Amino acid sequence: MSLRFVPPKAHPTHTSLETSAPSAPGVHDTLRSRLAQTSAPAIASSSNKPVELQSAHPLEARLVQWRETQDRLKMEMLRRQFGIAEPIRRGMEVKIATAGEWRPAALGGASGVHKDILQGRDTEIGWEDVFVGNELREVPDFHTEMETRMKMNW
Repeated sequence: MSLRFVPPKAHPTHTSLETSAPSAPGVHDTLRSRLAQTSAPAIASSSNKPVELQSAHPLEARLVQWRETQDRLKMEMLRRQFGIAEPIRRGMEVKIATAGEWRPAALGGASGVHKDILQGRDTEIGWEDVFVGNELREVPDFHTEMETRMKMNW
């Protein structure tokens, strides 16, 4: 494995129509709202098929992979310095912290603070920390959620 600290180029071949901003569901995204309208194709190829439009800059795809690339680099450096046991131990700790953290949605849901501490991201805040994707969903009743969690919903 190489010690790559920048993600490889991965240009998207097609995009899907999104009516809202990807990091803030429910918020209108003016730049992406009119992309895939087929009533007026932008440029037609020789087969009269409309050309797929790119909704994002190629840099956006690389920035999405940035964190994964940094994690792989960190684990590879730990493996080279301390052996294979260190990355495996850290991976197991993160998996245990992720699986063991549960809080009912009525109390705010799981925060992931233990996982962030283990990964060294406890001082960062990003869009995924604020907009978790369930802002528009109705919060289930506490008792219903507990019955589902404990498999008591016969």
